[in-house]
Amino acid sequence: MPARRCFSATATAFHLILPSSPKLNVSSYSRVSSAFFSTSIDPDNPILVRDFIHSALYDPSHGYFSKRSGPVGVLDSSIKFNQLQGRKAYLQHLNKIYKQSEISWFTPVELFKPWYAQGIAEAILRTANLSVPLKIYEIGGGSGTCAKSIMDYIMLNAPPRVYNNMTYTSVEISPSLAEHQKETVGQVQTHKSRFTVECRDAADRNGWGNVQEEPCWVIMLEVLDNLPHDLIYSENQTSPWQEVWVNQQLDRETPYESYRPLQDRLITLCIEILADDINGPINGVTRLTSAARSVFSTFFPKPRRCWLPTGCLNLMEALHSVLPKMSLIASDFSYLPDVRIPGVRAPLVSAKVDGHSVDYDSYLDAKGDADIFFPTDFWLLERIDHYCSGWLKTYENNQPKGGKKRRTIILDTSAFMDEFGLPTKTRTKDGYNPLLDDFKNTKFYLSVPTYNKK
Repeated sequence: MPARRCFSATATAFHLILPSSPKLNVSSYSRVSSAFFSTSIDPDNPILVRDFIHSALYDPSHGYFSKRSGPVGVLDSSIKFNQLQGRKAYLQHLNKIYKQSEISWFTPVELFKPWYAQGIAEAILRTANLSVPLKIYEIGGGSGTCAKSIMDYIMLNAPPRVYNNMTYTSVEISPSLAEHQKETVGQVQTHKSRFTVECRDAADRNGWGNVQEEPCWVIMLEVLDNLPHDLIYSENQTSPWQEVWVNQQLDRETPYESYRPLQDRLITLCIEILADDINGPINGVTRLTSAARSVFSTFFPKPRRCWLPTGCLNLMEALHSVLPKMSLIASDFSYLPDVRIPGVRAPLVSAKVDGHSVDYDSYLDAKGDADIFFPTDFWLLERIDHYCSGWLKTYENNQPKGGKKRRTIILDTSAFMDEFGLPTKTRTKDGYNPLLDDFKNTKFYLSVPTYNKK
């Protein structure tokens, strides 16, 4: 089973599954040599979990996304869904593609090109203020397929002045993917003067330069799931939360965890944004139920682990500080099946070993060979978005001083594509539509400024 997987009503986890590649436990194979361990930890200086994950994914030499033969696949041509009979034919076609490419996974924007990206382009055109030049940023542009498809659509469907005056900037941390994007978009000569790639970390505020007051769009497709997270731990339901740090000893091949009192800024801020959901009643649970849980925890203590999207918080802080009038479209996994790692919002850690996909039992086993990806808590994403825009900071005694600064909506992928896309283009002969039927665990998040001056 390839690393990226979607949830289907008809198959618990079949999207991108190769029928000939069964899911295997990592213990069935020898693990990758520690020589590929991308995180060098000083035994005297432990690091936070987010720093460990960032290195395992993005280390320039050995990180998962930095290797020359990257894990992201590129299709030579679009899939002709209307020539496939149905689901079985689609899976067989997908199986053939994977065997030919020998890569880890294809993104939705690649599998459903150009239709997936064109749905995003249509959403932008319907919502943007086209009286000003259209400015688009894409975070983590992958192979460049999304950028090219969006620019193609705007060139063909928007008024000429919109395309002539637009700019499209990809902010890409991987040098190899940055070069690939230039080649992909450069296939259309007129796109070249409107497209640029900035090879840097989008979460680094310094890389953005001065504040840009002009309206713009930011696109993030399957970016949130690979942003570093932190981990907090408590011994039982009544013990205080502690930060998790990663340690390394010279006589131990695998790193191990240690715990410290809460003090990191991003961790404590993320807990503050979570508010009562991390320590008390969740989503309307009554005080009586909460009290019952407290009594239960006294007699049956159980350790707690909670993953915090501090990488997302860091990125959103940077974006809101430099692009205060940005509109945002993000798409990602809202749920992941078959997660083996404990904790709320825990990730899947998956790698290819001897041609098979293998799930690890611990994130500490990731040594540059494995994809580490998290489900996105879209409720929490909305809270972070509002907080970083400055709105939630205005609360006093649970009463806001003024109106919201952002207007946000969360849509299932099928609802988004029904509204903005062309679903008929991804439908097979018998009516089966993998884009609408298989992506049950993915959502779109749309956020635009309200320009509320209260």
